[in-house]
Amino acid sequence: MQKELHPKNYKLVVFKDMSNGTTFLSRSTASAKETVQWEDGKEYPLIKLEISNTSHPFYTGKNMLVDTAGRIDKFRKRYAKKEPVTETETK
Repeated sequence: MQKELHPKNYKLVVFKDMSNGTTFLSRSTASAKETVQWEDGKEYPLIKLEISNTSHPFYTGKNMLVDTAGRIDKFRKRYAKKEPVTETETK
């Protein structure tokens, strides 16, 4: 193994799954602009996740639809079937 391969600046960070609101505290080197108060009363950096093990279909066994950016609604709106134009509307 290579020496000095892993970073040494790990710190405690709160991760929040935005699809279901689950939060957990772990160590990470990621930086964040937001902070949140944890259950122990201390403030920690907050990293927002779109999906985690608490919402991923592989881990939950459920087929959940996660749509955080409205992508499905935009797709349906773009490719929705248009109503046919009648002859009275064209005159």
